[in-house]
Amino acid sequence: MTGPVPVLVDSHCHLNMLENPAGALAAARARGVHGFLCIGVDASGIDDVLALAEAHDDVWGTVGQHPDASATDPDWILDRYRHPRVVALGEMGLDYFHEQAPAGQARQRACFAWQLDLAARTNLPVVIHTRAAEADTLALLEEHRGVVGVLHCFTESWALAEAAIALGYYVSISGIVTFRNGENVREVARRVPEDRLLVETDCPWLAPVPHRGRRNEPAWVADTAAFVAGLRGVTPERLAEQTTRNFHRLFARTTDFADQNSSS
Repeated sequence: MTGPVPVLVDSHCHLNMLENPAGALAAARARGVHGFLCIGVDASGIDDVLALAEAHDDVWGTVGQHPDASATDPDWILDRYRHPRVVALGEMGLDYFHEQAPAGQARQRACFAWQLDLAARTNLPVVIHTRAAEADTLALLEEHRGVVGVLHCFTESWALAEAAIALGYYVSISGIVTFRNGENVREVARRVPEDRLLVETDCPWLAPVPHRGRRNEPAWVADTAAFVAGLRGVTPERLAEQTTRNFHRLFARTTDFADQNSSS
């Protein structure tokens, strides 16, 4: 499970939270990972995200407010989403596992809805975090039909995944799929249609087996991808090809950048 897998993309990583982002990128490229989506979660870290995207042709950024930061005014996003290396809005969503107070949950819903409204106006895809909030997450997605994106680091039920897929969403699988207690994620990983599947690290968290207990890094998306390939009965090469194609289809501006680089 530690051999190279070609042409992979880490569809969700927090490179700005690593001690040595350049070293982590080099290690990942050596394992065949040639695309990285660095995720913005709040105003305090977004400039570091965008600086990494500016510095590396194979890194793109997102601009959004994580539900754990939902008490913050999200208007700062309006000053950043037009950045030329931004390809999506997010990470946004609902997390009732960490926020159980009704007032806090209401703030999360308002912030999520505001970002979905912006996505509808700008035609940008979204990166969604959802935990212990299936009904409200789905309700907001249904209210914003026409917006598309990905439910990242998916840990919820197949029923939510299936409903989101019907609305045009993708589902991303993290290293949790390799955990002993990750059977629900394994079920989803087996059942997601091949044209809606992505893989990610969510580094520096959730390192997959055999690295569990260490700080995660983008190179290890290769281990998650190989594990998912085994679940689905396909080769790692096939899984890499599928998920990379899906990534560039969803985040279409990444293809625009690739075209510009190839013609320059």
